[in-house]
Amino acid sequence: MKLDLVQKYMGSAGWDNLQVQRRKWKLKLMADLEARFQAEPVPLPFDLLELKELEYRPVKVRGYFDHTKELYVLPRSRVDAEKEARAAGQLMSSPESGANVITPFYCTDLGISILVNRGFVPRKKVKPETRQQGQIQEEIELTGVVRLSESRKPFVPQNNVEQNRWHYRDLEAMARVTGTEPIFIDADYKSTVPGGPVGGQTRVTLRNEHMQYVITWYSLCAATSYMWYKKFIQKVHL
Repeated sequence: MKLDLVQKYMGSAGWDNLQVQRRKWKLKLMADLEARFQAEPVPLPFDLLELKELEYRPVKVRGYFDHTKELYVLPRSRVDAEKEARAAGQLMSSPESGANVITPFYCTDLGISILVNRGFVPRKKVKPETRQQGQIQEEIELTGVVRLSESRKPFVPQNNVEQNRWHYRDLEAMARVTGTEPIFIDADYKSTVPGGPVGGQTRVTLRNEHMQYVITWYSLCAATSYMWYKKFIQKVHL
């Protein structure tokens, strides 16, 4: 019995150390992603294999939008770093709900069409006829960050292609519907025009639960040590 408790204690300590190391690794990964996100933009490459190594990297494209094939990813709340910083520490917040507008973009330099997340619109502005002023017609140059396809997370609804309700980035499906390449970028905030979607809707985040794990396992170690003390050490002195 005593050996079992010691083994459990050592196992907990080893797991705890593993969580500490994993937390350090994840913090470094987050720092690397933030540095990539802040890097100078490069021309968008056409090579899909190269793009897989460029997620969160800013790229430049020149061309024009095809507003007749918009897709809508919803529900979404607007990413506003300054507002979120002001709201930090508040118990409750009520972010405005809406959608991200995904629009095919023909790249004149590459001769291909890609998908561009133009940004956030509130629910009352999802329909394009409510924001005609922001439907850019001329050729433009814009900067955005490369995003890859994502899998559906638990409890997230399936994408509804027929109703044009998308809940996660399925690039292959989006490309089939719009006739584009499965290449996707989030337009930056500078791409925002009056009456149009608000760009810059990229969150550079990773779930970092290792600190909670560390605290949990330290607590378990302490509890195990205390029970071992009560059961064996204290009895010896009584």
